[in-house]
Amino acid sequence: MGMPLELNTMIVTKGRENRLEDNYFFLQKEGYRLYPIDIPLEVKKTIHGDLIGTGVIKKVEWTENMTSITYQLVSLNSTN
Repeated sequence: MGMPLELNTMIVTKGRENRLEDNYFFLQKEGYRLYPIDIPLEVKKTIHGDLIGTGVIKKVEWTENMTSITYQLVSLNSTN
């Protein structure tokens, strides 16, 4: 039996990110998703939306058909 897995090359928040401290954020997404760690990725609010900034994922965790990521926002393109 296989496990569905999605490979993501950008961080799409849909406004569901939570600030942990400083420039670190936590985001939980449905399904199992694989992200590159310690590589700069585009951060967007929606997949076709404007670029918010650049983030670096520090931690990925899979539990009960959910993916949790902790990322650091390393550059910001807009304050909105």
